[in-house]
Amino acid sequence: MDSIKIQVPVTIKAKLTEKLKARMLDDLKKAINEVELEIKQINIQQDRALQEQGDTPQRETSIRRHFGQEIQRRQQFRAESLARQENLEKLAIGAEIIQGTLQREVDLKIGDDMREIMNVEVLIEDDKIIAIRS
Repeated sequence: MDSIKIQVPVTIKAKLTEKLKARMLDDLKKAINEVELEIKQINIQQDRALQEQGDTPQRETSIRRHFGQEIQRRQQFRAESLARQENLEKLAIGAEIIQGTLQREVDLKIGDDMREIMNVEVLIEDDKIIAIRS
């Protein structure tokens, strides 16, 4: 066997433009607002559940624990989103940010440079591919 087909990752990077930065900041702000509304809704549901439950302290503890965990998950997401927003605001226009990875199929042959095959990235600017690097 002289060759084999394999799949290797391709890193997708975006060149930060004013348009991309504004869109990403807008998405983060929407997500933060949405999670804040969810927290308020969970608090209302918790209050309703506490009013409906009987006088058993075990039930009250169980309700508070359940809703507390839900609130904590959302508060953690909110904190992470705020940190991402702060970091994004500090980034300079023109910076390259990783958007994700895709897979590509490659024919490997004896003598190929594995480093060159594995280290491929695609650079995008305003949704257009501007470079393919290896």
